[in-house]
Amino acid sequence: MSLDILRDPWRFGRAGVAAPPPVPPRRSGRVLAWSLSALLGLSGCAGAQAPTVAETQAGEAPVVALSAPADAAPAGGQTAVQGVVQGASAPVVPAYVAPVVPAAARQAVMDAYDAVKRRRWDDLDRLAPLALADPVLGQYPRYWALQHRLQDRATPVPNAAVRQFLKDNPGTYLNERIRADWILAAVRAGDYAGALRIEPVADPSSSVQCALLLARHMDGRRARAAEVLDVFKPNADCWSLLDQVAADHVLSRKELNGLLRDTLEAGRASDITRLASVVFDDAAMVQFAALMKDPRKWLESRAKPRTGTDFELLAIALARLARSDDRAEAAGYIQDRWAKVLPKADMQWVWGQFGLVAALNVEPDAARWYRLSGYVPMTDYNHAWQVRAELRASPIHWDQVAAAIRKMGGAQADEPVWRYWYGRALAAQGNAQAARQYFESISGDLGFYGQLATEELGRTPSVPAAPVLDPGWTAQARANPGLQRAVALFDLGWRREAVPEWNFALRGMSDPQLRGAAEFARTEHIYDRVVNTSLQTRQVVDFSQRFIAPFEGRVAEKARQIDLDPAWVYGLIRQESRFITDARSRVGASGLMQLMPSTARYVARKIGLKDFKPSQVNDFETNTVLGTSYMNMVLQGLGGSQLLATAGYNAGPGRPKRWRSQLQAPVEGAIFAETIPFTETRLYVKNVMSNAVWYATLFSGQPDSLKARLGTVSPLDGTQTARP
Repeated sequence: MSLDILRDPWRFGRAGVAAPPPVPPRRSGRVLAWSLSALLGLSGCAGAQAPTVAETQAGEAPVVALSAPADAAPAGGQTAVQGVVQGASAPVVPAYVAPVVPAAARQAVMDAYDAVKRRRWDDLDRLAPLALADPVLGQYPRYWALQHRLQDRATPVPNAAVRQFLKDNPGTYLNERIRADWILAAVRAGDYAGALRIEPVADPSSSVQCALLLARHMDGRRARAAEVLDVFKPNADCWSLLDQVAADHVLSRKELNGLLRDTLEAGRASDITRLASVVFDDAAMVQFAALMKDPRKWLESRAKPRTGTDFELLAIALARLARSDDRAEAAGYIQDRWAKVLPKADMQWVWGQFGLVAALNVEPDAARWYRLSGYVPMTDYNHAWQVRAELRASPIHWDQVAAAIRKMGGAQADEPVWRYWYGRALAAQGNAQAARQYFESISGDLGFYGQLATEELGRTPSVPAAPVLDPGWTAQARANPGLQRAVALFDLGWRREAVPEWNFALRGMSDPQLRGAAEFARTEHIYDRVVNTSLQTRQVVDFSQRFIAPFEGRVAEKARQIDLDPAWVYGLIRQESRFITDARSRVGASGLMQLMPSTARYVARKIGLKDFKPSQVNDFETNTVLGTSYMNMVLQGLGGSQLLATAGYNAGPGRPKRWRSQLQAPVEGAIFAETIPFTETRLYVKNVMSNAVWYATLFSGQPDSLKARLGTVSPLDGTQTARP
């Protein structure tokens, strides 16, 4: 398997059992496992497996002991998912009257959008005044023009124009956006005091956080190392912050080295080089470049290290040997030549890198490398992979699974995925009572591990009672100006602008208001907003929204025509596109079932679809025929396993066969799913399979079993499956 996966920014006690040694203090605020941007503004499925902290969140949780849950869910059910009706009175809203939009003004908005794409800034300045007569979207061209001026470092910051825009657009998404842009422009121009006077934005990006921290630091209130490490991500504004605080010695040598190590684990080559230039001087950078190019050659020419920089370069070079084609030989070389030279903690970090690379290549000896890492501080991403390596080992040593989870920080260990596996480890070691507490603590979660925990408790997940929604809440949503703007943007096909406008309008909404907004989205056939809006409710769970099944059964009909499980198909579509018929991914997949052009052509040929043209791929009938046919082809090619076929649909059918071929013994489906080395595919598989359980329950009225759907995965030889 290619080691390109290491550059993917999307990563991811039983009574009587001796406790592990105290966990050393962790490097705070630095888990460089930056999140995979959700396709077309879609969030991870709630009601399915969401990304873990290690896969989506920068910053490490504080270290606390992993303890039995104090507030387990009641044995009789799932309090978090009951369909109770809130007592808030529905609003009385006058009949909605759509604002009159002059055609010329809306055309000016559309022309301005085109001018931005073509970078015709003079045209934008001309069109912005003409667009103001559009009562819904008229401020967008004005915002685009102002944003361009703020981003142009060759021109002065237009402070007066920004203030006027903010005055004219209070409480709007564009007001929030322009304030963020204004903060960045002010800091880049050196107006630190001015940046600090700007009203803060509610949900600042890492760029804004870095800019504000730099402004505060330069304004005389010195930044602290923990603050820098907590907000840092590799972007221009954070690099500016890091350069300044490094020059001012805010970060210690140890903290800078740790940041570089974490970036080496997960970052891009350009980020690694950029950060190394902060850590090392010019002479050391020459050595760094040489070891990155050929670590073995560099090591052969090295004498015993003497300085702190020498030791750090040596540790990095040894860790890079983990990427060798023959890891066992590289490890032997390290043991013979360098193991006694490097300090113990540094050597443990090196072995942790060997474990990570082996785990990502689904190699059987990954757990062995990890066990040599002791209790050295690691990123959340690496902690997660140590647990996965232990789960994939044959036989499973459940005490090692538990020990690996106890090494995690408190927030990470409290994620449903690790609570479930810790419960399983306790049960395997004979502590059924403690295991049950862990399962109860997550049984109210609607996702993959909540479902599995519920089954471990001897229950089957059930759909909560359907809650009632007064139409007044939907009427209120229809009259919401922010939601009106979002719908207008969706109607124009400007999804990139529409999704954040919609999401901003949801801030502060109660459960009835959110459900009303979701129903409004349903009436407008914006199905992804139905799901994602309803997912935000806190007390009431509406499955008719969260697990919407649009298109009047036509998808199910296509599935049944080829004996395919409709629940599985709907579960996949919910994850692939959220029922957006014209969805298009960053890699070119299109339509409801997200077909790549080459896959669409391949399937069309295989099923004898004559006169197929790539332009037809977004057509509902064509996309569902091709998509369900491809699902069936992958399913049949992978022995009828929905688990393997789901992985194959996302990553290509050859990959699950390869991962399966490297198993040492049969494993339960949940372990196979959790140890898929591609973060996107791992989350995708768990989401789709969890979705399928709920759709099956909704369609049949009978409970469904996730464990039964996952089944058992046995080793298989490494023969290749044809891939379009």
